Amino acid sequence: MGNGTEHALNIGFVSTRFKGLDGVSLEAAKWAEVLENEFGYNNFWFAGELDKDEKVSMLVEEAYFGDPETKVRQQEFFGRRTRSRELTNWIQKRKEFLKDKLYRFIEKFKIDLLIPQNTLAIPMHIPLGLALTELIAETGIPTIAHHHDFFWERPRFLINSVQDLIQQAFPPDLPTIKHVVINSMAQKELAARRGIASNVIYNVIDFDEQRAYFDDFNCDFRKDFGFSDKDILILQPTRVVSRKGIEQALYLVKRLNMPEVKFIISHSPGDEGYEYFEWIKDTAEKDNIPLYFIYNKLHENRHYENDGSKIYSLWDVYPHVDFITYPSLYEGFGNAFLEAIYFRKPLIVNRYSVYIVDIEPKGFRTVTIDGFLNKEAVEETREILLNPHLRTEMVEKNYQLGKQFFSYTYLKKELQTLLSSFYGTLSSERNPNARDYELYHMEGSDYY
Repeated sequence: MGNGTEHALNIGFVSTRFKGLDGVSLEAAKWAEVLENEFGYNNFWFAGELDKDEKVSMLVEEAYFGDPETKVRQQEFFGRRTRSRELTNWIQKRKEFLKDKLYRFIEKFKIDLLIPQNTLAIPMHIPLGLALTELIAETGIPTIAHHHDFFWERPRFLINSVQDLIQQAFPPDLPTIKHVVINSMAQKELAARRGIASNVIYNVIDFDEQRAYFDDFNCDFRKDFGFSDKDILILQPTRVVSRKGIEQALYLVKRLNMPEVKFIISHSPGDEGYEYFEWIKDTAEKDNIPLYFIYNKLHENRHYENDGSKIYSLWDVYPHVDFITYPSLYEGFGNAFLEAIYFRKPLIVNRYSVYIVDIEPKGFRTVTIDGFLNKEAVEETREILLNPHLRTEMVEKNYQLGKQFFSYTYLKKELQTLLSSFYGTLSSERNPNARDYELYHMEGSDYY
């Protein structure tokens, strides 16, 4: 706990999950990397699913939105207008349980500053959001709440029986919370709907890192999956959920009518059911589209299995593909867009609203569509695939723009501004004074 003496800040990241390839987990890892490498701070993790070292993390399975009991209860919150008294009691009991765990997390790792990742934005786990809100209110702990998407952006949350709780905690308006959103549209909506000011920090990627795209581990990717060097690989690097608009990518592959083209989807079905996943598979089969799912051979960290087979990371896949499809109907920002730019891959983009407002004005060159695939987009894609000079020209320009606007250098500057609001001017200081606050002693709690 901060005691007013000079020391490197201990940062506590909190979410329902820090594991796998979802955007929240990936972006949290980038923030942690910058806070550690550029500021010299220590990162600790609290979640219901974790792939972090237990020496710097606290796993509380009840904090995971996929926890069986939580999952059943969450379904009772939405699609109806009222809730039972029993359900309210369950929320309060689970909230108190999780708040105790959060207090233990803070005390164990002497946390100075919290960074909730989407936990106070989208009501995927209402008791956790309430617990975190109350803890911040009780302790006054400095908090940077990183919001990736809000409940009003997802139709499935609009009809609910927990509006009172959503207003309280998603997000909360407390004096020691600095709010961060990932696009300017969210900033305006948050101000209009809740009267809460926020900073915009775009998603980033380390454009300054010089890395070899191919190495001894990933050089066999094509061979392992049965692709030849002559195959043209088109990659959809997202989860299989309906808002990703993957059917437009299927139509593109079909209309290209190039036998050497193979279509790859990297991620598994998301957290929104399997109906869309099955529909995509059925559509590809019906239209004879060469579709390949590789999620069972991907992991956040590459490694060898016990039998000697390889489990690749997504970043092992990118170097081998020729074109990226990104036909999303909605995105909070667009990690896959940045990854395509980083790996110097041309791509097609459905002009979702955030792309139009925050990305397109920067001058990126992409194939674009407006909700549906047209003939011009198909022919432009074909030309890019067949014209190496044009392809190189596009991707090099995009890379330089990405480095200018969405790099770790940009993230460091934005984080420095936020941290300065708590701890004063940081400039070259790596160990600012931590802010004093006291743990709230909850009488009757098993915390003490």
